Amino acid sequence: MIEPPVMIESHPSPSIGQPPAAPARPPAGPAGNPPLNIPPPRRSKLRWLWLPVLALLCWAGYEYWPKIGPWISGPTAPTRKSGKKGGKGGGGGPTPVVATRAHRGNIGVYYKNLGSVTPLQTVSVTSVVGGQLMSVNYKEGDIVQKDQLLMEIDPRPYEVQLENAEGQLAKDQALLANARVDLARYETLVKQNAVPTQTLDTQKALVDQDVGTVKSDQAMINSAKLNLVYCKITAKFTGRVGLRLVDPGNIVQANSPTPLVVLTQIEPISVLFPVVEDTLPTVYQKMRAGESLSVEAWDRQNTTKIATGKLATIDNEIDQTTGTVRARAMFDNKNFELFPNQFVNVRLLVQQKTGVVLLADAAIQRSSEVYVYLVKPDSTVTVRNITTGTTDGGETEITSGLAAGDEIVMTGVDKLQEGTKVNATVPGEQPAGRGGAGGNKGGGKKGGGKKQ
Repeated sequence: MIEPPVMIESHPSPSIGQPPAAPARPPAGPAGNPPLNIPPPRRSKLRWLWLPVLALLCWAGYEYWPKIGPWISGPTAPTRKSGKKGGKGGGGGPTPVVATRAHRGNIGVYYKNLGSVTPLQTVSVTSVVGGQLMSVNYKEGDIVQKDQLLMEIDPRPYEVQLENAEGQLAKDQALLANARVDLARYETLVKQNAVPTQTLDTQKALVDQDVGTVKSDQAMINSAKLNLVYCKITAKFTGRVGLRLVDPGNIVQANSPTPLVVLTQIEPISVLFPVVEDTLPTVYQKMRAGESLSVEAWDRQNTTKIATGKLATIDNEIDQTTGTVRARAMFDNKNFELFPNQFVNVRLLVQQKTGVVLLADAAIQRSSEVYVYLVKPDSTVTVRNITTGTTDGGETEITSGLAAGDEIVMTGVDKLQEGTKVNATVPGEQPAGRGGAGGNKGGGKKGGGKKQ
């Protein structure tokens, strides 16, 4: 069926002052149907917006995926890709990095734990006798020697007691002498049957009684003399006195719970620290063999060594609540580096490894594997897997994978991959000895053979 052609009517533009013409009527439908109501086509305003959004997402993925990728999937060792172009993306000159050299040296195997400085002797000085404190013969914080006079209590009351006891002794000694004279007289009279035997026996008992009285008087004299000795308070050992707790002129009570001063021995001094029961057999075996194990005391930040001493002994039983046994290390403490009740980090040396390959910890990369970036003679880097051993003092023992003198990248590894060309600088080595990129590194290796 052929539709009739649609007639387009033209409407002349209205003249000025004339009313506008009526709008055109929509075309009639076929077969006399009502006119078709066809809406005009609408253009979408957002159909071109997805193009810049897609471009932005592609650019962000390309730019930031190397950084956010490891956060999502976890650290992994770099993939070994063959390539000779240096730098990120293979363009530009050599990548500047800071390197270090593996070297041979000695490293110790330490058992580490927290310890407490404990003096061998500590005494709270108190008075055995009561009285007025007359004098203090030391300065606070002084180092006092054994038997040095520290304080003195008023001795006059005890001197009077001594004189009284001596007078009573003289009196009782006279009575004893008189009783013995009467005893001798009665013994003679009994032989002559002048007095009864009972009188002689009574006199013998009186003599024995006077002997006991004299002994008691002598004990009183000794007690008074001992009190006079206690009036002078002396140091029982060489040590350091603390702050004065009682001033001269105060009345001191005998055996008061408040001490007069605290005396502490600080030279030598000991450190108590726990040893884990799993490591106890090794330590105990070396002690039984007569070996002297070295013990180091470090500060709380574990950055500065305070003193070095020797392991003295270990306790006789394991604490079941902690699974450790206490050990005591002795320190000379000549310069008073250690202070009583100070907390320190203890390092017990159980083995000394000599002539092993060592590498700075900062040059070792750790992920699912342990690896380093090795600088080859042509100034390119390669990923080298290594096996590590003992770690101490910022260095790690390399048991396999490296040799002494190998040059390892320490700073700038985030810009490297397999085959990246680098311009490595080793601190302490002359750049001229390196011979430039791809040159002779003999001078650098000579310097790297020394322990850094």
